[in-house]
Amino acid sequence: MSEEKRSLNFIEQIIEEDLKNDYNREDLQFRFPPEPNGYLHIGHASSICLNFGLGEKYDAPVNLRFDDTNPIKEEQEYVDAIKRDVEWLGFKWAKECYASDYFQQLYDWAVDLIKNDLAYVDSQTSAEIAEQKGTPTEPGKNSPYRNRSVEENLELFEKMKNGETKEGEHVLRAKIDMAAKNMLMRDPVMYRSLHKKHHRTGDDWMIYPLYDWAHGQSDYLESVSHSFCTLEFLPHRELYNWFLEKVSTPEDFRPKQREFARRNLSHTIVSKRKLLHLVEKGIVSSWDDPRMPTVSALRRRGYTPASIRKFAETIGIGKRENIVDVSLLEYCIREDLNKTAPRVMAVLDPVKLVITNYPEGEEEWLEAENNPEDEAAGSRKVPFSKELYIEREDFKEEANRKFFRLTLGKEVRLKNAYIIKGESVVKDENGEITEIHCTYDPKSRSGSGTEESMRKVKGTLHWVSAKHAIEAEVRLYDRLFTVEAPDSDKEKDFTEFLNPESLKIIKGYLEPSLENAKILDQFQFQRIGYFNVDKDSTPEKLVFNRTVTLRDSWGGGKN
Repeated sequence: MSEEKRSLNFIEQIIEEDLKNDYNREDLQFRFPPEPNGYLHIGHASSICLNFGLGEKYDAPVNLRFDDTNPIKEEQEYVDAIKRDVEWLGFKWAKECYASDYFQQLYDWAVDLIKNDLAYVDSQTSAEIAEQKGTPTEPGKNSPYRNRSVEENLELFEKMKNGETKEGEHVLRAKIDMAAKNMLMRDPVMYRSLHKKHHRTGDDWMIYPLYDWAHGQSDYLESVSHSFCTLEFLPHRELYNWFLEKVSTPEDFRPKQREFARRNLSHTIVSKRKLLHLVEKGIVSSWDDPRMPTVSALRRRGYTPASIRKFAETIGIGKRENIVDVSLLEYCIREDLNKTAPRVMAVLDPVKLVITNYPEGEEEWLEAENNPEDEAAGSRKVPFSKELYIEREDFKEEANRKFFRLTLGKEVRLKNAYIIKGESVVKDENGEITEIHCTYDPKSRSGSGTEESMRKVKGTLHWVSAKHAIEAEVRLYDRLFTVEAPDSDKEKDFTEFLNPESLKIIKGYLEPSLENAKILDQFQFQRIGYFNVDKDSTPEKLVFNRTVTLRDSWGGGKN
C-alpha cells in the first residue's frame, strides 16, 4: 500500500484525500474542455491523457466539453478534428458537451445576479475599464455605472442579448470588490456584445459569456468533481468559486478546480495564434503538416497513440513549468516502432552496384526477417539480381581501417544475401562514381548454413534490386526550429529561428514488398530511420514521411 502511495502524482493525491473525506467514488467525474479555435497540440495530448487517464483509473466518466464561447475564432472543422484526435489517442468520452448548450441557463443566472445586485451593465470602453482596474499594489476605481438600478441593468442586458445595442457598447460585469488583492476579482466582465454567427447557435445570441463565467458553471451543470487546469488559471480559482457560490446552494455538490504545470516542448511552439500564423503564411502546408506539434500532424508523421501516451506518462504531472526536450518524445516513438514496425530495405541516395560474376539475367528471391523484435512478424521474400542500388555513403574508393562499409579490395555482407568484394568503379566526366563493380561469393548466402556463409565480415549493407525497385517520394522531416525556445526572445520574431533543413524531398528506391503499402502504414527503413506512408500517396506514386531517425541526431535526450 505504501508503494502505491509513493507512486501517486499530486493530482491523484488530491483525489485520494477527497475520497477519504467527503467524496464518494461515484461522485468522481472529469472533463477535457478544449476551445475549438484550432487543432490540438502535444500539450493538449498531455491534458487528454491526464483527464481520461483518471477516468480509467477511477472508473469514472469523462466528458468532452467544447468551450465554444467565442464565435470569432471557433469553427466546426476544429470540433471535428478534436474529436478525431481524442478517439485516435484511444479514449472514449461519456458525453459530448458544449458550453453553448448552457447559454440560456448562463443568461438566466446572470439575470439573477443582476436582480440580487451582484452584476451590472457597464457602458465604458474596454480601455477605460482596464485603466480603472488599478494595479497589484493599488486598488481599482468603481465604474460610474456600478450603481445603475436593477431595472435599468435588466433592460440594457436584454437589449444586449437581442442585438439592440451596438457591438462593444456595453458589457456585463460581476459586482465584487474593486479593491480586491486578486485583480481578477475587481468586477470581472461576464458578457460582451458580439454580433457574430455561432457555429452551433447561429444568430440566436448577440452576447457571449467570457471563459470565467462559462467554465465553472459548465462544470457544475455536468456534475464534474475535479476541474484540472494549467497553472495560469490558479488566480482564477477564487473567481471560479465565487461564481459557483452565487448559483448553487450550500447543499449542492460543487466542482473543485486544481492546477498543474504545463510541460513545454523544446524546439516547438504551441501557441495556437502562432501555429495559425505558420499555416496562413504558408510556412507549413496545413495544421497537419508533419513538422507541426499538433496531434493530427504527429499522426500523419507516423507517431502512434501508444508513443504519445507513453510520453505523457513519462513527463508526468508537476507543479512547476519546465521545458521537456523533444528528444524524449522522439525516444518514445523509436521505442514503440522498434517493437512493431516491419523492417524493409530502401535506398535514398543511390549508387549502382554491379556484381560482375553474377549470372546475366538471373534473379532469386531471398528470405528476409520482418522484425527481429517480434517472432510472430514472420518473413518476406526480396528479389536479388546482378544490378543493385546501395547508399552512396556506404562506399569509399579509399578508406581507413575504421570504415566498415564497402571499399575496393575489402569484403562486406549484403543484408540477407551474399558477401561481396569491391573491385573497381566507373566514373563520369566530372569524376562522380556512377557504378561500383564487385564480385560475390555464391556460397556465402545468408542462412544457407555453408561454411562460407558463416564467415565473419565487419560490415553489412542494405540494398535494393535495381530492376525491381519501386520509386517513391520521400519527405525527410526534421525539427521545425533550430533553438530550444523559439518564442522566448522578445526582441526577435519566432520565425527567425525556423530550421531551413526541416524538410527535404528526395526520390527513394524501395524493395517491391512496399508496393501495396497503405496510408499510415509504418516501417523501419533499415539503417536509416522510421517512415510511414503519407496521405498524399496514390496507387501510382507512393509518398513516405520520415517519422524519426534511428538515433538522435541533435545530441540531446535519452539516445
